[in-house]
Amino acid sequence: MYTESFLTLDNIDDKLSEWLTLIERYTHPRTHLILKPEKCALLVVDMLYYFADPGGRVYLPSTRAIIPRIAMLLKHWRMIGGTVVFTRHCHMNAEDLGMLGRFFSDYIRCGKKESEIITELSHLPGEKIFQKNTYDAFYNTELDEFLTSRSVEQVLVTGVLTQMCCETTARSAFVRGYEVYIPADALTTSSEELHIGSLQNLASGFAVITDTSSICSTDCKKP
Repeated sequence: MYTESFLTLDNIDDKLSEWLTLIERYTHPRTHLILKPEKCALLVVDMLYYFADPGGRVYLPSTRAIIPRIAMLLKHWRMIGGTVVFTRHCHMNAEDLGMLGRFFSDYIRCGKKESEIITELSHLPGEKIFQKNTYDAFYNTELDEFLTSRSVEQVLVTGVLTQMCCETTARSAFVRGYEVYIPADALTTSSEELHIGSLQNLASGFAVITDTSSICSTDCKKP
C-alpha cells in the first residue's frame, strides 16, 4: 500500500484547520446534534502494530501524530466513565479474507503481534475489544448489541484507515440509528487526499466532523 507522511506532530494543528475549512461547504447546519460523552461510545478502530508501529508491514507514518489525540480522548472517556470500545482486524488464514483477498495480497494474521493494539493505546480491564475481518466493525460482531446494552446513542470514530474501516463503520453506525461524530485529527490513512475525501463524504450526510480539542474541552489535558 502506498503511504505518505502527510501528518506529523508539528503540522497536525495546521492541517486540521485546513481540513475543517475544506469540508465546510459539505457540512449542513446540524446545531441540534450535540455530542454527549456520557451517551457516546469512543470507538478506537484498528490501532494495531500492523498499521501504527514503525515495524509494521503497512506502517502509516501519520499514526504518530494521531496517537496523542486518541490518548487524550481515552483519558477523557475513562475519567467520565464513558463507554470505550476497541476493534481489532485480523484473519485466521487466507480462507476468511472474503473480498479483501481479491483487493490485497497481504493480510493481518490473528494471534500475531501485528494484530495487537499498540502499547500506547492499550485497553484497560473491562474495556471491550471486538475482533473483525472486514471494514465494518458492526458486521458479524456483537458491537451493536453491546452498545445498546449500555444505552449508547452516539459513536465517536477514531483510528485507521479513514476511508476504509473508519468510514464504513461510521456509515454502518448511521444506518443503525447512532449519531456519528468524527474527530478529524484522531484518525488517519495512507494519503491526505484519501483522508480529505473521506471527511467530505462523511460530512455530507453521515457524521458531524469535529476535533479532539473541541470534544475534550477544558478538562481533557494532554497525557
